Amino acid sequence: MQAPSNDAIVLRDVVKRFRKRTIRGEYTTFKSELVRWLRGQRHKQDATVIEALRGINLTVPRGKTMGIIGRNGSGKSTLLKLITGIYTPTSGHIELNGRISALLDLGAGFHPDFSGRENILINGVILGMSRAEIRARMDEIIAFSELGDFIDEPVRTYSSGMYMRLAFAVATHVDPEILIIDEILAVGDEHFSRKSMQKMTEFRNAGKTIVIVTHDLGTLERWCDLAAWIDGGRIREVGTPAEVVRHYRQAVNLAEASGLPMLAPALSPDGGALPTLEAAAQRPGSPVSLELLRLTNPRGEDVKEIGTEEGLEVHIGYNATQPVEDLGFSLALMRSDGTMIYRITTFADDARMPGVVSGRGTARLSIERLGLLSGDYTFDVSARTASGSVYDERKGVCPFSVRVSGADEGLVRLVHRWRLDGVAEAAPVRQVVS
Repeated sequence: MQAPSNDAIVLRDVVKRFRKRTIRGEYTTFKSELVRWLRGQRHKQDATVIEALRGINLTVPRGKTMGIIGRNGSGKSTLLKLITGIYTPTSGHIELNGRISALLDLGAGFHPDFSGRENILINGVILGMSRAEIRARMDEIIAFSELGDFIDEPVRTYSSGMYMRLAFAVATHVDPEILIIDEILAVGDEHFSRKSMQKMTEFRNAGKTIVIVTHDLGTLERWCDLAAWIDGGRIREVGTPAEVVRHYRQAVNLAEASGLPMLAPALSPDGGALPTLEAAAQRPGSPVSLELLRLTNPRGEDVKEIGTEEGLEVHIGYNATQPVEDLGFSLALMRSDGTMIYRITTFADDARMPGVVSGRGTARLSIERLGLLSGDYTFDVSARTASGSVYDERKGVCPFSVRVSGADEGLVRLVHRWRLDGVAEAAPVRQVVS
């Protein structure tokens, strides 16, 4: 008997092409079409092959959670549909080891005129369960979906949130060994979103293999063991989430700074790949480069998650290949949605560098108390002059998250103290008898 593979998913040289036909639109009449047909004149159709995936090689180890990132149109969803068998590859080989369940288009396969209960049965069969298994888990699925009496109503009467609840409940209760998720880490309202994330965490802790496509880079960094970056229909990089996300952000920032047109990758001859990072490392001819960017706590330990009352330090390593004057650093704290929280420079903070700088060195910014509420954050760092000329810069580096429990809301937690002055004792209530 062959031992089970240590890899849950293996893709080798996978290519996926779609045939696209472009028909030029023009106004016609029945008479003109008949005359054209009699003369043997027919519409010409320009056949175009769209190459969505251009040779994918990817291995997902058993029991690991892999996040897949890339800009829109890079081939992420196509890859998931190949893994789940919705599409077949044009060429290449796909190996799956384990029962698979997918959350792609929520509710795919639901019949609008059937009740929720009937659709559970149908979807369970589609996902590989026997009728006996489905009936044994029916009550559990219904309870998780929290649909109550609506479970026996036609799903066309469901709201979109109810539809999503039912689909999520079915997909996560078929006991899959491999779970595929496209853009959906949590669904529904606040309560059900937390509940679904808790279910996903249970999957991870149980040693299930999970593959996620998401644009939520902060969640991907915290939640995944590995990350793969698809760029122009090819795997650009596979590695730790923090490194892959950092390189992806750098490439996007470079493309924006260069004014590169963001065309649909599948329609571009070269796949619309983002610029290589060598071009982003340092401005041509710049005598100063950033070499090390590190985030630690005050004890010098690398950190990824920080408490709101804790301090942190940002270490900025630089290399001046020739003597330069007026060197300084700018650092901006950014929230994951692009909001700038705070910017600081050495020029405005009486922390100027020596008059002439050469060789390697480190600048360190110490923040005694972070004071932020829950969220995902990064830093934008640049080496520059007082006049604003930039030697080198990095964006979206040193990612970290803040998790706060309590009733505080907003962006920051201000240092505060409650004090109640002049509180008089409440006067007794006098009962009036008429």
